[in-house]
Formats: sequence, structure tokens, C-alpha cells
Amino acid sequence: MPENPSPSPVPQRRLPVALGLIAATALIGFAGYYALGQKRPAGDAACTAAVETAKKIAPLAQGEVAAVTMASTPLRLPDLAFEDADGKPKKLSDWRGKTVLLNLWATWCVPCRKEMPALDELQGKLGSKDFEVVAVNIDTRDPEKPKNFLKEAKLTKLAYFTDQKAKVFQDLKAVGRALGMPTSVLVDAQGCEIGTIAGPAEWASEDAIKLIKAAMKPGAAS
Repeated sequence: MPENPSPSPVPQRRLPVALGLIAATALIGFAGYYALGQKRPAGDAACTAAVETAKKIAPLAQGEVAAVTMASTPLRLPDLAFEDADGKPKKLSDWRGKTVLLNLWATWCVPCRKEMPALDELQGKLGSKDFEVVAVNIDTRDPEKPKNFLKEAKLTKLAYFTDQKAKVFQDLKAVGRALGMPTSVLVDAQGCEIGTIAGPAEWASEDAIKLIKAAMKPGAAS
């Protein structure tokens, strides 16, 4: 036993409290920094019509497309840049005036590969001057692999688009619209988000067809 008496218990009790306050303050400061550092979608007044469309067609987001999250905040998507099959530059804004189902996919993504036939069929059913499936491949290594996949799977209705730097994914992630693969965003004719889904869907199903047709003609949605 030590000869000197033990320190007063009061400081011992105060030390944990003080440390706790310091830790709490640090956590609050970190949380504030983290929140400020996140890029959240800013409301775009020009996209309020897309939110109204989302509200009107929300009851149709069921069955095979029940996982679609309808837009609740006006958001104009970034003007994503990628290339077509000939290597020519394309931007999402090239589709202004059309309703678009923007899809990001990769050959290393098993759910993506399984989803592609349905997207191809959807393009065959609804592709027109008013609607298009824009499926952008983000394979970063062998550029021939995704082309061969489409060819071997006999997916001929989809146009081929690619971004070998996968920047389109990062750009969507920056506005909170790309959490995994595949990612699909239903975009109105002004480039505004109507709805987003993280994961695959049966896009050629009756449920999906009804949802997209309603998005194209929101005034007719029930």
C-alpha cells in the first residue's frame, strides 16, 4: 500500500466528465464539418414541374418498380458527359425535349448484366421522339468487353454509350443519386429528376411501362 494518501475522489470524478465534454464537442464539430462537406442537391425552381409529376405518378411506383424513389426536391441533373459507340462526345443535355431513363451499368456488375435485356426491351417498346433509354457503360479497362456483351446477348435496341473514366457515376454520386450499381434515373424533358432507383428493375414489365408512360404524359396520370 502506498504511504501517501490517495488523491481526492472529486478530481477523479471531474476528469471523466471533462473528457466526455471534450469528446462530445469534438463529435459535434466533426458532424458539423461532415454535413457541410456533403454535396446535397440544391433546389432548382425550373424543376418544380418534375416534382409535381413525381407526386402525380407516385402511386404507379409499385410491383416491379416499387423501389423507385420519387423526387421530392427539384433537382436538375448534372450535364453528364460520355461518348457514343463512335467515340463522339455526348451530354445528357443532348436529350432535352425527351423523357429519359438514364442507366449506369458495367459488365463486372452481375445485377447490371441481368437487367440489360429488360432495358433493351423497354427501348424497343417505348423508344421514340419522346422517350429513350440512355444506358451508359462505366467499364474502365477493356473497351471491347461491354460491346461484346451486348452483341453476345443480342441486345440491339439500345444505343451504346460509355464513360471509361466512370466520371458519370461520381457526378451522380456528388448529388446523392448514385449509391451503387446499377443506378437508374428517370429524367424529364428539361433534364430534371422524376425518380431514382439504386438496383435493378424489370424495366420491360407492365408496371414499368405504366410508370414511364405516365412520366411522359403527367397530366394523364391517375
